[in-house]
Amino acid sequence: MMRLVEDIVALAEKNKISDKGGFVKRLFKPSQTISDLNENPETAIIIHAVNTNREVNKDIFFQLQDYILSKANKVSTGTIRVYEHMRDHLKAFGEYRKTPISFESLDYNFYEEFVEFLAFKYIHRGRKDTIVGLRVNTIGQTIKQLRIFIKDRVRRKIIASIDLDDFKILDEETDAIYLTYEEVGQIYKTDLTAIPYLVEYRDLFVLACLTGLRFSDFSTLRPEDLRKGMLYKKQSKSDHWVVIPLRKEAKEIFTLQFREQIPQLTNEEFNRHIKKIGKLAGLTQKIKFSYKKGNKEVEVCKPKYDWITTHTARRSFCTNEFLAGTPVKLIMKISGHKTEKDFYKYIRITPEEAAGKIKELWMERNNLEAFGDQLKKIS
Repeated sequence: MMRLVEDIVALAEKNKISDKGGFVKRLFKPSQTISDLNENPETAIIIHAVNTNREVNKDIFFQLQDYILSKANKVSTGTIRVYEHMRDHLKAFGEYRKTPISFESLDYNFYEEFVEFLAFKYIHRGRKDTIVGLRVNTIGQTIKQLRIFIKDRVRRKIIASIDLDDFKILDEETDAIYLTYEEVGQIYKTDLTAIPYLVEYRDLFVLACLTGLRFSDFSTLRPEDLRKGMLYKKQSKSDHWVVIPLRKEAKEIFTLQFREQIPQLTNEEFNRHIKKIGKLAGLTQKIKFSYKKGNKEVEVCKPKYDWITTHTARRSFCTNEFLAGTPVKLIMKISGHKTEKDFYKYIRITPEEAAGKIKELWMERNNLEAFGDQLKKIS
């Protein structure tokens, strides 16, 4: 009898029924077995009735927190931060317009006002200087994650279906630098004798430039990840295993500098220090980029070292391998890009480099044609 009660409680937990006591009273009969419960249509009816009558907290921020918590063991901490930023942008908008945000308020008028707020009124938190407005791609990421969250809640039957067709995901081509292998060499050879604490940042950055690993992956390398002269690493973002062959310099950095332990570093401090190293390495040429804020074009001109981030390393690897002639499909095996379209949007080459690459292809083609002509003469 006691076992039957336990089984009914387990059934209640499986179906996420909060009033377990009431559920047991409805189902418990001494003559029944758990098999009877599973086969009895009345059980399903009772479960459905309990679930239907159960009150669901439909506050959008309660549901958002539930959504984020449900993802905690499934995605990387970086992805969790993306969800949290979306939530914070939504909260800031609610505070600005002084009207509670609910699932019912998510219509096209809401979308337009939200996008305009993020572009022109949103104030960045935790900055010394007041910075107003987000970039187009950041706004697009917020809308994208909001759409995914809403669809998840609809799929779980927590809320009614919402038409999201007009919630467009804004994006623009990003301006981002890459470092040539010569520039990576400049950084690696930079004398840091007077600033020894920067050595580990420099070497880890160079290792990333030679392997294409993200910060979340190269900052969590372990000794056992090196096997047969190659790195075996499960990418935290895509949950995808990659096998990366190591150049001599990369193997030296890993075995001599970091074989025992990768230092515990944050992305923010890494970005700050790698800019210092880039400056010491002489990467001081001015580079101008532009981006859109609403319908306005904003131009920013800074020295190259000031554009360097942890992600520059990964972009540098992909771009340099592409320019060296490594087949795109092979690079994607390491970078984790799912489509060639995404890959080509990701790499950065100048018009001059693109022209040079085409000339190389023409030369290869001409050589093949010449070789073909020779074969014809022989035959």
